[in-house]
Amino acid sequence: MQPEEVHIKDETIKLGQFIKLANLVESGGAAKDAIANGDVTVNGEVDTRRGKTLRDGDVVCIGEVCAQVSTGDAADDDYFDEATANDDFDPEKWRNM
Repeated sequence: MQPEEVHIKDETIKLGQFIKLANLVESGGAAKDAIANGDVTVNGEVDTRRGKTLRDGDVVCIGEVCAQVSTGDAADDDYFDEATANDDFDPEKWRNM
């Protein structure tokens, strides 16, 4: 199975951040637990360091679900940066459409 490419804005990302961004886990706490328990592999090797630096092309898996780090041009189109997100978003407006 081909890993899903997950685009990142910068050249590197920490392992704990990436598995959350890639939706391999549901929360930061789940990311911490999965890494600490040895459930996460990076390029086929178990890694228990949340702060491990990942680069373009690295493949991260939890069980059979994998994601690949990508810093390609599409990152500008697909990257979501919460810090610069539109603060005027109104979920009620969308819910009622």
